[in-house]
Amino acid sequence: MQVNPFTERERPAKAALCAAAVALVLIVGGCGGDSNGDSAGATATATTAAGGGAATTSSLKCGLGNGKKASGTPIKIGAIVTKQPGTDFTDITNAAKAYFDCVNDNGGINGKPVSYLPQPEQTDPAQVASLAKKLAESEQVVAIVGNTSLIECAVNHKYWEAKGYSVIDSGIAPECYSTPNSAAVNMGPRYSSDGAVQSLIGKGVKKIAFVQSNVPGTGYIEAGPKLVAGAAKIPIASLKENVPIQDANSAALKAVQAAGEGGGVVLNFTPPEALKILQAAQRQGLQDRVKWGCSTPCNTDFLANALGSAWNEKLFVNAELNLTTADGPDSELYRNVIKQYAPKIPLGSFSQMGFLEARIATAALLTVKGDVTVESANKAIREVKDFKTDILCQPWYYGDAPLHIPNNVDRTTTPKDGVMVQNEDCFQISDAEPDIAKVRQFESQ
Repeated sequence: MQVNPFTERERPAKAALCAAAVALVLIVGGCGGDSNGDSAGATATATTAAGGGAATTSSLKCGLGNGKKASGTPIKIGAIVTKQPGTDFTDITNAAKAYFDCVNDNGGINGKPVSYLPQPEQTDPAQVASLAKKLAESEQVVAIVGNTSLIECAVNHKYWEAKGYSVIDSGIAPECYSTPNSAAVNMGPRYSSDGAVQSLIGKGVKKIAFVQSNVPGTGYIEAGPKLVAGAAKIPIASLKENVPIQDANSAALKAVQAAGEGGGVVLNFTPPEALKILQAAQRQGLQDRVKWGCSTPCNTDFLANALGSAWNEKLFVNAELNLTTADGPDSELYRNVIKQYAPKIPLGSFSQMGFLEARIATAALLTVKGDVTVESANKAIREVKDFKTDILCQPWYYGDAPLHIPNNVDRTTTPKDGVMVQNEDCFQISDAEPDIAKVRQFESQ
């Protein structure tokens, strides 16, 4: 079971993250659909409207983009999300809700509003199974969008298949990527760690020390970096740290010693825990002893700002999604939707995921002719292909396949003067990973 660090932060860091989000430059102006817009179907991209000043509800063009409040019987969409001490994914579902709220202010799904029903869980398999039944059988949701849970994919994937749901999610457990009824907008901690390892190998390291939190599922995650390093004939050592980290100085020193001279350290932690290790490395003068890498959760200006200029271009982060400050219509719409509808959520990979999941689902549902039912909604979701967005390196797709890893090409970012900037342009995650190789074969067909 794949578990862990796709928590955007732990709650003790909430205030710092929110402050970082406020500090970001928010590009203003509304976005609406053109011939490839949401209203045109699942190949949606937004276009930028002229104008400046603060974003307002009326200037944000989500979905139909008509500025009219949706009304009538709501279309119910559900999600299951981990929310517990130290592991809180609700930035993702809160961002999805923000986009759906914007959709409801712009005509809804062909006139009808979306009622979004995220269900928090605490890594209890019985609870997670019960919540799936609640959503499907009691709430009678038509779609599952935004699932982000340590165990949900493992517990419920067969249930969703039996009920005819094609889930759009943020994957963590391996079943999120290896089953027919789950397609994630992210690539999860295993493949993101692969990308960070690839980046350091490309920068000439002689050995990798892969360090992650000591929680169930780490064996599955570390298997990916081992495959990638092995294919490049680079030695790799795996280390684990209990979280929350109590002795960051020791953790940093052990990692550097394991990497050795000319080596690299790849971290797979939440931003607050990764920050502890990186700051400890700086206190001990270790930031220049090795090259440093990190999986996607480190791709946040919160971490870049906390590290300061001493880490300029010394940490290389695998970024499954674009920079939050990137140009592009979807990136601009994302920033404005968060600013208007969920201003307390930090800009970062997690809120990007939720925004994108809701945006894909909206584009799909707008293609439904007639009643939006479980059957019609999920048929539309499965038919999503060539979904172009500047937030991802390549178009996203669903389709009928025994497994789904539509996000398998990403970039590297690095801190520079308190913000994350791009270090490497989009590159393919290594097909030394067997399932990545299978997906590339599907894509070629």
